[in-house]
Amino acid sequence: MAATTWLETGLDLLAPPRCAICGAELPAGSAVPKPWAEACARCVATLSRDTVRCATCGRPVAEGCRTCARCRAAWAGIVVLGPYADELRTAVLRAKRPTGDRVAAALAALLVGRHRSTLADWAADVVVPVPMHWLRRSIRGTSAADELARGVAAALGKPCRRLLRRTRATIMQNRLPTVARRGNVRGAFRPRGSLTGLRILLVDDVTTTGSTLEACGEAALSAGAAAVYAAAVARADAEAPVDA
Repeated sequence: MAATTWLETGLDLLAPPRCAICGAELPAGSAVPKPWAEACARCVATLSRDTVRCATCGRPVAEGCRTCARCRAAWAGIVVLGPYADELRTAVLRAKRPTGDRVAAALAALLVGRHRSTLADWAADVVVPVPMHWLRRSIRGTSAADELARGVAAALGKPCRRLLRRTRATIMQNRLPTVARRGNVRGAFRPRGSLTGLRILLVDDVTTTGSTLEACGEAALSAGAAAVYAAAVARADAEAPVDA
């Protein structure tokens, strides 16, 4: 045990651990408590700040969604880390790169850390990433949703499985007007077999209208899922532009 401690101390001196989000040096031995061990205290505080949101659709309550009368969702609840803007937007874009695995893992841990009690109440059986079409994945070299889902699953102690597949390469949602997004992804997802009785937590990097999560939720419920919940790192509020 003593030898291990000395080895870890030596490694910290030679290559100090750094925040996966901003690159700042972390305290030796990482004084930042888990599950935020890969994010510095500043990033934890900055990226975890958010307004009060509707528990059903994820809109800021200030937009007038106090009772969610406008909502029609195929999920039973949603959690969001914060708005798709400023430093969180920058972090999400980095997580989309082939080299963004550590950023995605840190964002996933922040998302779980902020909403751990809600996620525990949902008691999901499995964490499922929103699937990317194979062609787009091969071009991009990674799937941020996959990496985030793995991180969320690890932080929750749940399995992560690709239980949904994308059957066609749809036009990217951010290139379409709001009114066209639901139709663009309708029927674009299929389950990989029966999901009977499973409580599913869908994970994506960014949501705007919720159309993609809606289509995934409908596919899961049609395959027998007992309940579907959603988690997104960021929500593009007030139709803010969303990057690919």
